Amino acid sequence: MVYRYGEYHDGPDPLAPPYDVRAALDEMGDAILSGSTPIHALRDLLKRGLPGAQDRRGLDDMLREVRRRRRELRERGRLDGTLDRARSLLDKAIGQERAELFPDPSDDARLREASLDGLPDDTASAIQELSSYEWRSAAARQTFEELRDLLRREVLDSQFKGMRDALANPDPAAMERIRQMMSDLNDMLDRDARGEHTQADFDSFMSKYADMFPERPRTLEELVDALARRAAATQRMLASLTPRQREELANLINQTLDQAGLSEQMRRLGDSLYARRPDLAWGTPERLTGEDPMGMGDAVSALEELADLTQLEAALRQDYPGARLDDIDEAAIRRALGRSAVDDLEALKRIERELEEQGYLLRRRGKLELTPKAVRRLGETALRRVFASLDAGRRGDHDQRDAGSAGELTGSSRAWRFGDEQPIDVVRTLVNGIRRTDTARRTGHPGGHPRIAGRPRVRLSVDDFEVSETERRSAAAVCLLVDLSYSMALRGTWAAAKQTALALQALVASKFPQDAVQIVGFSNYARVLQPDELAGLDWDMVQGTNLHHALLIAGRHLDRHPDFEPVVLVVTDGEPTAHLMRNGRSAFEWPPSPETLELTLAEVDKMTRRRATINVFMLAADERLQEFVDEVARRNGGRVFSPSADRLGEYVVSDFLRQRRSR
Repeated sequence: MVYRYGEYHDGPDPLAPPYDVRAALDEMGDAILSGSTPIHALRDLLKRGLPGAQDRRGLDDMLREVRRRRRELRERGRLDGTLDRARSLLDKAIGQERAELFPDPSDDARLREASLDGLPDDTASAIQELSSYEWRSAAARQTFEELRDLLRREVLDSQFKGMRDALANPDPAAMERIRQMMSDLNDMLDRDARGEHTQADFDSFMSKYADMFPERPRTLEELVDALARRAAATQRMLASLTPRQREELANLINQTLDQAGLSEQMRRLGDSLYARRPDLAWGTPERLTGEDPMGMGDAVSALEELADLTQLEAALRQDYPGARLDDIDEAAIRRALGRSAVDDLEALKRIERELEEQGYLLRRRGKLELTPKAVRRLGETALRRVFASLDAGRRGDHDQRDAGSAGELTGSSRAWRFGDEQPIDVVRTLVNGIRRTDTARRTGHPGGHPRIAGRPRVRLSVDDFEVSETERRSAAAVCLLVDLSYSMALRGTWAAAKQTALALQALVASKFPQDAVQIVGFSNYARVLQPDELAGLDWDMVQGTNLHHALLIAGRHLDRHPDFEPVVLVVTDGEPTAHLMRNGRSAFEWPPSPETLELTLAEVDKMTRRRATINVFMLAADERLQEFVDEVARRNGGRVFSPSADRLGEYVVSDFLRQRRSR
């Protein structure tokens, strides 16, 4: 058989590795571990862009480019350029006619001069009266025809982009073709409204009139979108003029369309476009600050692009509920910023899409949540940060690679089972493989292997593996009590507390899987925090530091594991100001009431009787807090630490490891 190898063309490469979004998740983790919510962390990542990702732009870079482009458009020129040009040509034609009449002493010449003197000030009305005037001057007649051609080109160009160039040398056949195109277009829109339109109809239409639509639409919807945006821009241009200018230009437009025989067809088209796209800003004025006058077609193009950029800016900001990158119009990005920006946007969309598809993010009821898989990753990141700050020579073997192999070897071994983490007994594993190979060779079993250089080749199977048995390490019941009160956010210590909780959770799960860890958050009440909710957890905007309730919950956890070594760690920035009453309600008082302190210290005494040492990590230099924790240490025998917020994780993890090693 003949095999050929080449690039795979039938869809995505089935052998391509999955897109690596771990760097993106780590970037988000920096914000989440600093107290941000998942949705804000993702939004910030997409705004910045992923560092080192082939210099791809983020949303903020695109937004700056869009705003720069808007400023350029606003400073490009004035919207009344067509009116200025029309007045200039009209004055020129009248001047040429007067120069022709002046030498003529006849009454007819004087009557003509009187007719010219009586022309209205309004440009459109003057042009309307001169439409039936018989010019004596050939030069004036030519200038007036130039004026009418200008208006015809500008008016049609304001409705159909590029029409001005198509009518540079107009002739009756060209105008008749335009009238036929308008009629066919309106008929096609009517059929579509009745549900009778097909793609074949559109293809037939474009085969006749493709040169009139430089946008090269592929479907009727694309054509409607292009025409509607331009028609809306024409209405915005009129709305942006002064009332007098608006009236003059509107009259010129209507007059030009009447003379071209397009008035009725244009009215039908305008009604259809507005009905299909009422969401466009049809009558919203725009302010342009430039000095150079722009023709009507150029002004409409500028306003059309400004409208695109305004909508694009709102989408790129992503600051509304439920915002997603899919909301950003790819065609608008291409029109405004070019093809490279489309590639940048697709790279950002892929990050957002892959974070969800690979199971790191979950979108539920418009909210973005971290999955357990993402929380584990963030916990590992927090733990790596803690270990990176530790002195390996002083702290010990915290970065060991033999997770699960703790305990002294007993000298015996047993067959390997799936999930075993004990070290492989290499000698006995190889002996098993040799025996099986030799037996198979002597019996002629297919499992035997040919000799290599006079010796049989040994191939190990799963059944050959054995693991060394170790003594069981004592398990610990770990309780981490984390203050969630409002003061933690005010002092800027809440993010450090959350990172510490994630790091400790990751440490126990990876290095001490036999331990039973429980994390309790407390403010006016206390509650058990599940690992999956730690990363997205926020502080409570309530008053009260109910350490009494937290110790009650921790005590129940220790009682459920009577044979485990108890470990209790408390992270707080304030003395207890609340306690749990007999009816289950929280009682708050500041300064703390004697009852609050008495009940809290009673729970400390219970912990002491459970042989649980309470180590307190104090995050505030408060005199009353210092007195309280000193009393806890005196009663319980635990230690008091006063770390800075950025070293909290290091202190907690180090103390936990010290206690585990001592046991």
